[in-house]
Amino acid sequence: MVNISRRQMGPPPAEIKGTALIVIDVQQRLAPAIPDAQPVVARISALINKAKDAGLPILATEQYSRGLGGTLPELRRLLAAAEVFEKIHFAAPRETAFAAAIAARGLRRTVVAGMEAHVCVLQTALALLAQGIAVTVVGDAVASRDDINRRVMLARLDRAGATIADTAAVLRAWPAAAPGAPAPLSR
Repeated sequence: MVNISRRQMGPPPAEIKGTALIVIDVQQRLAPAIPDAQPVVARISALINKAKDAGLPILATEQYSRGLGGTLPELRRLLAAAEVFEKIHFAAPRETAFAAAIAARGLRRTVVAGMEAHVCVLQTALALLAQGIAVTVVGDAVASRDDINRRVMLARLDRAGATIADTAAVLRAWPAAAPGAPAPLSR
């Protein structure tokens, strides 16, 4: 079995132009089935907040929301200005509206977090890579019901050409605020 450790995780994209955060399927009826989902949700919250501070576009998806519910309320509040896309395909780029949003922004790089790692996160990342879009998967901000599936997915995406990073590395790589934006208030 492949063990992805922090030492093996590469650097996230430091250049923010042409980069977006993609939050995949962190939904009301899915998250409770994920062991230790709360730390993952907390990391995704931190990524969303930092992406907003840096002026990055944020795209979120919901897989069959009638069955799996909407995005978790604590994330939905943070995603108020983000585009949230309903999807029926595991690979988000197969959805017309999502693909149009990627194209309209001229995205060259994506940072991906969400659930389930071995299904929708994997298929979305592979589809983006196939389109020539660089993918950084935030390894500690993706989850599956069984962690072995997450670890196998990370190894597979590493072999496919994605960068595997952790939340701390991504947060450090992105600027504190978008150029020209007022500095965020101290907390």
